[in-house]
Amino acid sequence: MLKHVYRFMIELTNGKWSSVILKVFARSRLSKLVVPSFAKIYHLNQSEMDKAIHEYPTLHDLFIRTLKKEVRKVDTSTKTVVSPVDAVIEDVGTINQTSEMVVKGKTYSIQEMLGSQESANKYLQGTYMILYLSPSHYHRIHSPVKGTIVKQWTLGSKSYPVNKMGLKYGVRTLAKNYRMITEVDTSYGYTAIVKVGAMFVNSIERTHTGTELEKGDEMAYFSFGSTVVLLFEKGIFQLDSSIETPKDIRIGEKIGLLIKENGGD
Repeated sequence: MLKHVYRFMIELTNGKWSSVILKVFARSRLSKLVVPSFAKIYHLNQSEMDKAIHEYPTLHDLFIRTLKKEVRKVDTSTKTVVSPVDAVIEDVGTINQTSEMVVKGKTYSIQEMLGSQESANKYLQGTYMILYLSPSHYHRIHSPVKGTIVKQWTLGSKSYPVNKMGLKYGVRTLAKNYRMITEVDTSYGYTAIVKVGAMFVNSIERTHTGTELEKGDEMAYFSFGSTVVLLFEKGIFQLDSSIETPKDIRIGEKIGLLIKENGGD
């Protein structure tokens, strides 16, 4: 019963006032009472956490928990692209010439997602990857590549569910939800890291400062379960042969390679 209540609260709440109420509760001292049951119901791996379960003063603190440094190893090979989150890879595909991608049978516009045709143009015929974070996942977002941040911006307001049901039946969730976009220039080309909110505005907090990113650097965190969309410029990304969707993945694990379209290094 409690699991259904939590799922309703965290995954399906999308109205302004209900989101505000949940946000206030999750940050209140009263929410500490539900921390143990939440951890149990969602099977959180407490051995990975850098604190004991009783040390989290609120449910929000549990959501944005950090992990022991040794429990996530980042593939440091020069050309590898790694997962930016603990998540399920729900879909991978090609962005068509009209800036569209098809996810769970629904068509999404990269132009709409990024906010302009100019921003979308460099990703035409490139690759997209959808990574979904459930309430049980570690909610911090790390850089999948080494590079220089050339632009960061936010779009959208109200957020709808981004779980499997939300992707299948929602109204352009990936392109309309509140989202924070970071565009990175790697030595191979551009990639965009689109952090998509699952709740009302301000469910994403940026933690990285400066413009330089090392692979594995923390960038931001979600206050609630959500989704990351990775976009790669045409000809720079080769998916790892081991990946078939849906696939559970953890931060730092290899998801592909950065390549030159002509086959050069």
